[in-house]
Amino acid sequence: MIILATDTSLPLLSVALTRDDAVLGAVALEGKGSRNEKLLPAIDWLLAESAVDRHQIDLFAVTRGPGSFTGVRIGLATMQGLALALGKPVCAMSTHAAIAPVTGEARIVDDAGRGEYYVSYYCDGRELEAPHLAKEASGFTVAEFLRNGNAAVGCAWRARAIAEAGELERYADVTPIYVRLAEAEVKLRGAG
Repeated sequence: MIILATDTSLPLLSVALTRDDAVLGAVALEGKGSRNEKLLPAIDWLLAESAVDRHQIDLFAVTRGPGSFTGVRIGLATMQGLALALGKPVCAMSTHAAIAPVTGEARIVDDAGRGEYYVSYYCDGRELEAPHLAKEASGFTVAEFLRNGNAAVGCAWRARAIAEAGELERYADVTPIYVRLAEAEVKLRGAG
């Protein structure tokens, strides 16, 4: 099974291509600035370097947040568009699910700005607490993960396990996980 996976919610935009239990290629780029100008070229480069045609992709995997609001939308729209054009399924998961360890317990913590954190809790790869906001948090930070890991690779591995378990239908929801309102929405509601 060939899986193309991407994460555009974190500071490092990442794309990965896997075949069965092998990583064919992965790339991580600075995610600031225009992610929509970086994502498709990164995908095209990865496919060309791996000598894989888009039509060979069996599954598209993507994270849906929490993280950068714009980044989440770009990743979801891009992967949905590619999957629709090629008639292939999409496996969408939280960003925390993509990076959570598959064994043991882990509290995933990410800086949400404004003095808050996105926090979730996993045990043996299963989500026990969905991403939520917290004022204080300790645990496995996304920053620690990004030092040595690639979120898109984690997303691909998780998607493969989901597909092999016959659970793709449970991961077809491509609604972004924002956890809180965007700054613009907060200001808009305050003005109303």
